[in-house]
Amino acid sequence: MDIDRLISERSRGVNASGIRRVFELGAKLKDPINLSIGQPDFPVPAEVKRAAVEAIESDRNGYSLTQGIPALRERIATHLAADIGWKIDPGAKLDPKGDAPGLLVASGTSGALWLAFLALMGPGDEAIIPDPYFVMYPYLATVCGGKAVMCDTYPDFRLTAERVEPLITPRTKIVLMNTPSNPAGAVQTRRECEELLELCRARNIVLISDEIYDQFTYDDSREAGVMNRTCPSPCRVPGSHENVLLVRGFGKTYGVTGWRLGYAAGPARLIEEMTKLQQYTFVCAPTPLQWGAVAAFDVDMEPVITAYQRRRDRVVRRLSEVTEVATPGGAFYAFPRVPERLGLSASQFVERCIERGLLVIPGSVFSSRDTHLRLSYATDDATLERGLDILVELMGG
Repeated sequence: MDIDRLISERSRGVNASGIRRVFELGAKLKDPINLSIGQPDFPVPAEVKRAAVEAIESDRNGYSLTQGIPALRERIATHLAADIGWKIDPGAKLDPKGDAPGLLVASGTSGALWLAFLALMGPGDEAIIPDPYFVMYPYLATVCGGKAVMCDTYPDFRLTAERVEPLITPRTKIVLMNTPSNPAGAVQTRRECEELLELCRARNIVLISDEIYDQFTYDDSREAGVMNRTCPSPCRVPGSHENVLLVRGFGKTYGVTGWRLGYAAGPARLIEEMTKLQQYTFVCAPTPLQWGAVAAFDVDMEPVITAYQRRRDRVVRRLSEVTEVATPGGAFYAFPRVPERLGLSASQFVERCIERGLLVIPGSVFSSRDTHLRLSYATDDATLERGLDILVELMGG
């Protein structure tokens, strides 16, 4: 059978992740220094693991409600009320015509984003995304038959209303913001969030705020008085739930990336459509792991985040001596520029790094430019130091 002839144009329009290609190269190295993967290096908190194990042993292994188990929805609603002031009744029947925001537990933040794009975008529709971007963002639009419109955010990597407005057309359905961001770790300011929301409101566009790294916001970027280091968010503007779809998750904060657990909250009519689509795709998020996520809200992750902030400071201090690097306000990535004096693209520079046993990701994986590289400092201090030694040596050449 000629399977290749049968592959859809939709699938042909999606390229394999460049990050995976680096992983494959790394698999051939004997002892690689891996600064490529966005996988937290700390152990999953014991109480979170225990709650998931207890759920499995208690035979809570069947389907859950599509929108999530009531216990988890209640904890999320309580958290969002305290953090951003949204009042969600987790037990109430979703009212798409009402004023209250809706809530859906999804299979990861990626699952929530897919559901949102499937619900909003059709052929020819447009979504404005930041450049650089998380690798899946352009393909969210592509698979829906739409178009991702790149918004250049260099050199500070901030998605501002001033940069977005000229890109809006009658086909624009979505503006997708990521704060703290992957790959640059940039954190939007409160004013930037407010101005972007105001623009989207005026143009009847959904603002999706991808806040998967919200807890990984460092002291110099979080808002004063806001609980648990949460980042500035457009969701704190009164009435924002009518225009903003908030997407958050558990994988990065608690080290459970393989559990595939996230949630979306926002316009009830949109959540209704996303819930309907989840019924026919993911069905529900993994039931016993949802019980683990309930326990996560009682865990204090501040010591871990403080340790990551120290790593961030070390990365910025050392790389600033040899190149340009914007100080990340959150997440656990840095996005330094490959020095122009080297005469190399980021992809060429990464090849030199791999020859030295160091795995980092070229900026072309995340951007229309190939001038920067992404490194993850979600690794132990010794490995990070070895990697920085090589980067400083190669960039200083």
